[in-house]
Amino acid sequence: MAQIINGKAVSLAERERITKETEELFSKYGRRPGLAVIIVGEDPASKVYVANKEKGCQEVGFYSELYRLPEDTQMPELLSLIEKLNNDDKINGILCQLPLPKHLNEEEVILAINPNKDVDAFHPVNTGKIMIGNHSFLPCTPAGVMKLIESTGTDISGKECVVIGRSNIVGKPQAMLLLQANGTVTICHSRTKNLKEVTRRADILVVAIGKADFITGDMVKEGAVVIDVGMNRRADGKLTGDVDFESCEKVASYITPVPGGVGPMTITMLLENTLTAFKNTL
Repeated sequence: MAQIINGKAVSLAERERITKETEELFSKYGRRPGLAVIIVGEDPASKVYVANKEKGCQEVGFYSELYRLPEDTQMPELLSLIEKLNNDDKINGILCQLPLPKHLNEEEVILAINPNKDVDAFHPVNTGKIMIGNHSFLPCTPAGVMKLIESTGTDISGKECVVIGRSNIVGKPQAMLLLQANGTVTICHSRTKNLKEVTRRADILVVAIGKADFITGDMVKEGAVVIDVGMNRRADGKLTGDVDFESCEKVASYITPVPGGVGPMTITMLLENTLTAFKNTL
């Protein structure tokens, strides 16, 4: 039976460290890390995420600004706000909550954010730095996954690592981080043949495909570390991941629950990136 990786506990420990460092920096420089969050429209999930980010800033002692823009906001207005924040010394990190309303160009918005303030690490400059292993920021979810694996005491070096999903936000950067930790990495996706054969080789299995309960116990190697990045809602309203927890828990050595696994780490790593951006200005 697998040990549960408690994302809430790992996240709390990281936030305590961030809070302590923030107070030390404030006492030395009289300034605090500053995060600006922009949300356009009324997407319910986005509103929850933004509220949690604002709460996280308060918990660790950051300065924060929240910009709620109406659904019909046009590109010039949004780009103008980003430019203002790029030039604001109080703001070290800028986050524009995705997805944006369909009439807005997400790629153009990402490009408009100063790479030194891009705490989501979505800008091509930052994704390029991740590729060559010379990064300032790491995408929040993959960085959180690495912390969770680290919390188990697992040495990634030389391990067979399988990432299911190839998104720019999770799958691709996750594979790069595992590779930089000297893992032997395979990326699987919708066109992968004999998926079960590949997943059963994995010492570390990271699943990020957005399909509820897709990975079952017979697809997992005995003793594997299983990280479930998925967040899906069943017909009965309950949250579930991409991994069938009940069957996989019997096979894995460590496994993340949903909720309470990867989720709490994502915002914590956003705070970590904001702190890093602040320290880069000192």
